[in-house]
Parts: sequence; C-alpha cells; structure tokens
Amino acid sequence: MSAGRDLYDLTILGAGPTGLYAAYYAGRRGLRTKLVDSLAELGGQITALYPEKWIFDVAGHAKIIGKDLVRNLVVQAMEARPTVCLEEQVTGLEDLGGGLLGLRTNKAEHSTRTLLIAIGIGMFTPKPFPSPEINAYLGRGVVYSVREKEAYRDKRLLIVGGGDSAVDWALNLEPYCRQITLIHRRDGFRAHEESVRQLKASTVEVKVFYELKAVRGEPTVQEAVIFHNKMKAEEVLPVDAVLGCLGFSSKLGPVKEWGLTLDDDSIVVNSRMETNRPGVYAAGDITTYPGKVKLIAIGFGEAAIAVNHIAHYLNPAVDPFPGYTAAPELAPARAL
Repeated sequence: MSAGRDLYDLTILGAGPTGLYAAYYAGRRGLRTKLVDSLAELGGQITALYPEKWIFDVAGHAKIIGKDLVRNLVVQAMEARPTVCLEEQVTGLEDLGGGLLGLRTNKAEHSTRTLLIAIGIGMFTPKPFPSPEINAYLGRGVVYSVREKEAYRDKRLLIVGGGDSAVDWALNLEPYCRQITLIHRRDGFRAHEESVRQLKASTVEVKVFYELKAVRGEPTVQEAVIFHNKMKAEEVLPVDAVLGCLGFSSKLGPVKEWGLTLDDDSIVVNSRMETNRPGVYAAGDITTYPGKVKLIAIGFGEAAIAVNHIAHYLNPAVDPFPGYTAAPELAPARAL
C-alpha cells in the first residue's frame, strides 16, 4: 500500500458514540477526518442492538432513547463533514513510512497520518442459550435484542438474565407488555443499583435462582419451562416471547495482530489516549488504564482528549488545549 494522494489527518475506526463525537471534535481542530465502520449504519452497538433502549449516562439528559442519541451525535459529527465508509471490515494496519499509516479493509485501502481506534467492545455477538432446542425458536419468539418496543405491545414476555441489559429491558418494556417475568440464576444482579431498585418497585415479576429449560409452541413460542436451580422444581409459564440477555462474546479480530499492548481484549493507553504504536490512539470501551470506567460519558471525554493530542502530534506548534467553548468571561482561569 502506498500513501497516495487521498491522505487524511485522522482516520477513526468505529462509528459508535465515541467515534462520532471524535469526528465532531476533530472538525473543531481542523483535521481532515474519515470514519470507518463494519456496520451498515452509524451508531455502533446502540444502533445494532439497542435503538429503542433508554440510556442514562449522558450529561444533559436524564435519559434518552438510543436512536435519538445516535441521531443527535450524527448531526453533530456531520457538521465537520467527515468522509464516512460503512460496511468495511478491517484486515490490516501497516506503516507506510514518513509517519504515515495504511489501514486496509475488505473494500479499500486508507492512508492516514493518525488512527483513532474507537470500536467499543470490538466484534460482538450476543451469547446464545446453551440449548439448541431453545435456539431453534430464534426469530419465532426467542430473541437476543429488541429493535422495536411496539412489537411487544400486550405480549407476555420472559426475560432471562441479571445484568444491565436484562434489567433495563424489563423497565423499558414494562409500559408495553401485558406481563413481564424476569428470571435470573442467582439472587444478585450485575445491573446498576438504581435500576435494580426500580425493578423491584415495578410490576415485573422477578424470580431468582430460576433458569430456562425449554420453550414450546408452534409455530411460535407459547410457553416456557423454567426450573429452580436449588429446589429443582419446574414451572411452566405462558409466554409470547423470550428475550435472552446473557451477555456478549467479543473479540478484537485483526486489531489483535497490530502489535498494540493489550490487557485481555482491551487496548492499553496512557493519559493522552496514546497506544504504544506511534500515531495510533484509542478511546472508549476498547481502552484500559488504571481507574478506567466504561461509560458512554467517559468515551466522550476520551475522544476529546485523544483528538486534542492528535492535533498536537500532527503539529507540535498547536496547543493540545484548544480553549474553552464557553464565553471567555465564564471560563475559569488557566494556571500558569
């Protein structure tokens, strides 16, 4: 691969919330920017899995529907007029010499001066039920994500899981469903404490130490067989749908072969969001460092940190601190 004439200052790999905000911020720093994502739409995991789920950790919004957050981020990002390349799976990264990088995908070759990796949890797929018999009902009442809440109007829904996804969907779908039962194999939840408090105060029937044994019905799900994993007693529930919230399997894919310092499947970065490879930065859930917290709000901050230091990396005469966006008289004084 050669540098070619179509050279960008910054290429952002991943067009979820962190990548979109980075594209917007790169525009504020005057960087010629490109967004590359493997999905067919902007928005990353939110668009793919949670378009109608409430999101609670974004400043300025007590809560906001996922697709609305993505819509706002896209409008904001497009102000900077980045080049957008969708449905491109990365296959390689190489040094082109002279401080330039070449990003290779299944469709194209991209030349860039810097790269920001913002791929969230990487290549993700929902964990399926261990039973092939249950998975045979996939698309016939068994699902692993919710695209439209209205599809569950007046339905009897069984949710399986005890993490944020299970609890959040129970609360999100409560106004739509005729009845919701949530089962979890333990009595402790991995969800946010406030969400668990709301769940216990809701109309959702919560059954702990229960697991899903089987589903029945033709052509779609009509009942679920659950069992108490301590008492071994079985119970049959009339249901119209089963939502599995069992977590995700994620992997870095080709990124794992790029010579980056990793901690499990996370990329190690410093306080400037730099990786160990010159010109390569990372932000959002894909990163790790001491004290790291994986929230959308944190990803926004890391995107701004990364872009400001990228601007300085590309031109050392440029201050990595861009100045306040508030009026000067409202901004706190900078220490000398």
